[in-house]
Amino acid sequence: MDQLAATLERIDGRGYKAYRDIEGRHPFPGFTLAIDKAQADPFAAPSRARVVVPWEVADLPDSAVNNPVRRRATRDYLARAFQQAAASVRALQIDAGAQTVLDRSAVLLTDAGVEVRFTVALPARGRTILGRQAAEILCRHLPQVVRAAVHAESLDLAELERHCAVVEDQVALRKALEDHGLVAFVGDGAILPRRSGVDERPLEAALPLHAPESLRVTLTAPNAGAVTGMGIRQGITLVVGGGFHGKSTLLNALQFGVYDHIPGDGREQVVTTTSAVKIRAEDGRAVHQVDLSPYIRELPFGKRTDAFTTELASGSTSQAAALQESLEAGAQVLLVDEDTSATNFMIRDRRMQALVAHSAEPITPFVDRIRELRDRLGISTLLVMGGSGDYLDAADTVIQMHDYAAYDVTTRAHEVAAQYHTGRQAEHQEPLTLPAGRRLKAASLCPENRSGKRKLQARGRETLLFGQETIDLRAVEQLVDVSQTRAIGLLLAHLSGSSDAPLTDPPERLAALLEQPWSQLLARPDGDLARPRHFEAMAALNRLRSARLVR
Repeated sequence: MDQLAATLERIDGRGYKAYRDIEGRHPFPGFTLAIDKAQADPFAAPSRARVVVPWEVADLPDSAVNNPVRRRATRDYLARAFQQAAASVRALQIDAGAQTVLDRSAVLLTDAGVEVRFTVALPARGRTILGRQAAEILCRHLPQVVRAAVHAESLDLAELERHCAVVEDQVALRKALEDHGLVAFVGDGAILPRRSGVDERPLEAALPLHAPESLRVTLTAPNAGAVTGMGIRQGITLVVGGGFHGKSTLLNALQFGVYDHIPGDGREQVVTTTSAVKIRAEDGRAVHQVDLSPYIRELPFGKRTDAFTTELASGSTSQAAALQESLEAGAQVLLVDEDTSATNFMIRDRRMQALVAHSAEPITPFVDRIRELRDRLGISTLLVMGGSGDYLDAADTVIQMHDYAAYDVTTRAHEVAAQYHTGRQAEHQEPLTLPAGRRLKAASLCPENRSGKRKLQARGRETLLFGQETIDLRAVEQLVDVSQTRAIGLLLAHLSGSSDAPLTDPPERLAALLEQPWSQLLARPDGDLARPRHFEAMAALNRLRSARLVR
């Protein structure tokens, strides 16, 4: 530490590139500081650094590290503790996340101890080094932050245990779903509404959700014990109700139930099977060799749809593609909201059938395939529907949301369906099958920009710069963090190559990459990545216009 302070004193007042003199490892009392990359310009990305605190110094309780789930939760807790301890030191930043507990690269538990990765904005006046201020940050403030965030004696161990227990319970509840014939579960007392579209914290004074008696089930969690709540059964579930009564709020909670949430989030006992994928319409996206024929037959002028490719998908073709791509990636549950769907993909009522003959309409609406998805392929669907009652005939369960409360109206819905016949004719012809897998030409993935430098950059959660291209991820709604977007860029770069031989089963290859520990996945010690699901990584690949996915 004294040597680092002396170096910073020596370079005080010099040009900014002299900060590179501090790169390397620096032993401190109780930990080692590594400056992996010192920024060469005050306007460049902040410097990347790490501290490694030996196990005997951190002295974390055994209960915090005794299984992989608790280790992930502990890493998340320590990152948040570092962020809180460094709140008054603006130069120190860590990727700690918001409401979800993801597998992040910011804190790792290694053989050497607890490794914390963060950034440092090294101070300057113009382009002149302020070495004494840098020494204040690194040699005085940083040791205080490390002691507060990583030493057990300074941590709130009761809160650490609560954090671990809540995450461990969510994982257990999610694993219990299939054994109970469920695709999702909402614990009694859950708070689903969020404060705003940009603030994922729970809405203050929101009404807690409680299960209708007919849908109440009890699951068992290792720490909370018996947990009662609303079970969403396998099959076809409709969520109905008037506008602004909580239909989409329930769906949003369920689509994010594939992730664990922090204590106090309100959704700690809202869990969804990990194979649930939200699909929607997305005008203008690219589609690569996707078999749309179960939903869209031959298009005008003889254009085939069994290997459909376009640079500018319509609403219906984009939603059909999203559905088929999700099944190709292994989705077992489809989440659909009427508000973000293409109307002509979802339904064609009797009057429209009478006006426009079946022979003149290439689209087989989703309503005519939803039973086959369940009965032939074992795919469950949870559908928010407020405008069309035609789906009532197919529904196994119907939940009505009224004033943000849930009611089981299945019996009444079936009575209505029997009383008011739609009169429409089913329009499917060929039996439904799972889509055949595509192969990827790795040479089509180029992570380099025009100057030949690797370019992988997330501009917020919804935009990924990959080489010379921009991938629009706005419609990939189950991404929750910009760090996941960064990781997706890294994953796609791993798939890239120069071989002409197509890679088989891209979803499986992405899933295998995601099983690797961060130490093997990363070429450098980045601390701003979070592990996505392979579904979202595959969704990004499907939207990369230069990608060549072939049959």
